[in-house]
Amino acid sequence: MPLKKRGDGRSVLVVAARLEFEEFGFEGTNSNAIARRAGYAPQTFYRHFQDKLAIFLAVYEDWSRQEILALEMARSVDQIADTLIAHHRTHRVFRQSLRTLTVTDPDMGGARARVRQTQVGALSAQSSVFAAMEDSQRITTLFIVERICDAIVDGEYAALAIDPSQSRQCLIDFLASFNLLAD
Repeated sequence: MPLKKRGDGRSVLVVAARLEFEEFGFEGTNSNAIARRAGYAPQTFYRHFQDKLAIFLAVYEDWSRQEILALEMARSVDQIADTLIAHHRTHRVFRQSLRTLTVTDPDMGGARARVRQTQVGALSAQSSVFAAMEDSQRITTLFIVERICDAIVDGEYAALAIDPSQSRQCLIDFLASFNLLAD
């Protein structure tokens, strides 16, 4: 079913692109498929985006805003962990493409660095312990949390015979050390 809504081309294309990237990854989709999924002719795509990477960046920015909003709703460290895991699980294929593009494309690497700075700012606003860390410690902590969530979702813990509840608890314990909800 097409997603097209009159006068809302850019946002409809972003939603369609997110669905395509979630299903097929960055390499497995193209601008024509995104336009068709949105209910537009393929040439409409280029009225709003220069290329597939440009729309991927727009999807990523939207993805990160959704994650921050979801985390702001969490009222316990358990909820923070569950929110992160769920967000990573929902966007698993997208995140796999994101990790690859971060390494292979300088524009994506720069965009991801900007988004991570925003994430660090949001975490710093939630935790005086996190805010008091040096920049390198905050970024390293963000990398650790991302990696743990990806390992849980990608089944890496399970492949090593670690029960999912244990891997979740490790994430909770790590997050609890920052007193994220103490302020």
